Amino acid sequence: MQISDTPSSAPAAVGTMREGVLKLKFLLTGKDDDPSNYAMFVSTAGSGGWTTPRHRHNFDQLRYVVKGTYPYASGKVMHEGWVGYFPESVRYGPQERPEGLEMITLQFGGASGSGYLSVERREAANKVLQQKGEFKDGIFTYFDEHGKRHNQDGSEACFEQATGQKVQYAKPRYEEPILMDPSSYEWVPEAARGVSTKWLGSFTERELRVGFTRVETESVFHAGEQASIELLYLAEGEVQHEGRSFGPGTAFEFAANEGPVALKALSQNTFYRVILPIF
Repeated sequence: MQISDTPSSAPAAVGTMREGVLKLKFLLTGKDDDPSNYAMFVSTAGSGGWTTPRHRHNFDQLRYVVKGTYPYASGKVMHEGWVGYFPESVRYGPQERPEGLEMITLQFGGASGSGYLSVERREAANKVLQQKGEFKDGIFTYFDEHGKRHNQDGSEACFEQATGQKVQYAKPRYEEPILMDPSSYEWVPEAARGVSTKWLGSFTERELRVGFTRVETESVFHAGEQASIELLYLAEGEVQHEGRSFGPGTAFEFAANEGPVALKALSQNTFYRVILPIF
């Protein structure tokens, strides 16, 4: 079990592989070189915003828009409160995130088993590549020993520098990102008294799930009873675990079949809830 909260999380920033300023606060991270590796963080676009070209990744992403409107592709946006699933190998962008846009971002290994390169390793690779070439408008450019110019997506270049391997993309399971408006879903009561859930979607053969769980005051939610890693982000309310109280912005990780772990609602609360793929 891991617990962290937004106020006490150390700030970081995305390196030069993209244009603009993107401030990060890391909440939870998994284990490198594991197909279930992940990183959950709060991302906020800084002064002047943050942009990327159209691109794709060899890992999955979920985005929950906390504040603002997220332009994730030309003429396409995610509204405040929406959740988006960005599958591995599926292209999106160009992104033009406006200053102040805030999201809970979860990046993790997708169903292909390709895993997820940690941000620490990616940023270390970014620094090495800056000695070899230049990042501009999301593209890494360098000249080889023969003077030939090479252009590559910045994220791809960092992956290959960090791993020493060419990036491989699995056959896309979806045509484009999937957007979900939680306000259009109904709460469904669970077996436990005072606990209800909105499952927004279940994806791929490895059963990625995302949704929200609401717990009424004095009721108890038992976490960690899933066949894979369960992640919770407390969007509103206050909960208690083993005598300690936790407020909005707290994130919890539960290993597969770690539970039941009791979380008691001190006030009505809502969790943003993700069950990672089963491996």
